Amino acid sequence: MKLARRARSAQPFHAMSLNARAREIEAEGGDVAKLSLGEPDFGAPPGVHEAMRATMDGRPLPYTPAAGLPALRQAVANLYASRHGVDVDPRNILITAGASAGLLLAIALTTESGDDVVMADPCYPCNRELVEAFGGRVVLAPTNAASRYQLDVRTMTQVWTSSTNAIVLATPSNPTGTTIPFDELVRICREARARGAWRIVDEIYLSLADPDAGGRPARTALETDREVMIVSSFSKYFGMTGWRLGWLVLPDELLAAADNLAVNFFLCASAPTQMAALACFTPEALASCEARRVELVARRRIALDGLKRIELPVPVEPDGAFYVYFDISRTGLDSSTFCSRALEEAHVALTPGTDFGPAMASTHVRLSYAASRPELTAGMERLSAFVGALG
Repeated sequence: MKLARRARSAQPFHAMSLNARAREIEAEGGDVAKLSLGEPDFGAPPGVHEAMRATMDGRPLPYTPAAGLPALRQAVANLYASRHGVDVDPRNILITAGASAGLLLAIALTTESGDDVVMADPCYPCNRELVEAFGGRVVLAPTNAASRYQLDVRTMTQVWTSSTNAIVLATPSNPTGTTIPFDELVRICREARARGAWRIVDEIYLSLADPDAGGRPARTALETDREVMIVSSFSKYFGMTGWRLGWLVLPDELLAAADNLAVNFFLCASAPTQMAALACFTPEALASCEARRVELVARRRIALDGLKRIELPVPVEPDGAFYVYFDISRTGLDSSTFCSRALEEAHVALTPGTDFGPAMASTHVRLSYAASRPELTAGMERLSAFVGALG
């Protein structure tokens, strides 16, 4: 019997594999500082658990519309208006089963065999797999510290081909935690649009990005491009990773097709999760999430100061998400070996650069500072001892 090409060619996600090994070590009695996954330790904001319990009172929980509960779509639209000053019609918002489902729909809507899709290198690995699963070809644009490990207009145009149909941007980025300067984001979207390409912008971590000097929240691509596709999530800012809920913002021309694909792929996102998520938008819940963002900045400092003491360089300091991308070249180990040994010998879980693209695959490692302060501090102490033992 034949196995589909996409199944044969799919690559492992090392962050998840290492996390599975970390859990095995814990089950054996070990204590692991888990600095590998982008999973905040906060959990859902106040009121959400109570709202979920209230939905599970025996009432029927039928399918919602494929695009999601109207009240939740309106709540997301209200967030764009209050936080960014951008008016979004709720009908342009589609609730998805996590940002992963949103990314899948965005790629499914725009990519077919023969299409090229431009992404920065490094980038989130699952995006590459989705493009290839739909017959597209990923064109990676190698980045460097000078561009903050982000795509810019110059790099984008250098790798552009006659078959380029879309670009995928992530600001802030996984794995680097860096944002694209807004004026550069404007230029990228304008140039891609002029060339007839879709713009898919991953803003999953946008609400965790640092505000500007005047305290203004990080700016959404919707300010500059109303035909952009925005992917976002309840997982990171709202701390609801396992709840599997996200959203897409789509231009008018994609709404009917998106609804058709969504109902065929997923029917709808979880009804009780959608109902509970309405509690994310109360003043109390939003204030709690903002306090958590500030706490993550403090945790970032612990990570950056710790890596500096260990003399593991961070070429570009992050300004969003909760990741640090650091250089392990001086250790003499490649990133996969470094992470494997750090886990087995020091009980510190990290993610090798091999997950994120070839440009810095062997020399860089991702650290997630979404863990608690005690776990993060313990992890830095163990990492220091591990690197010191390497000589």
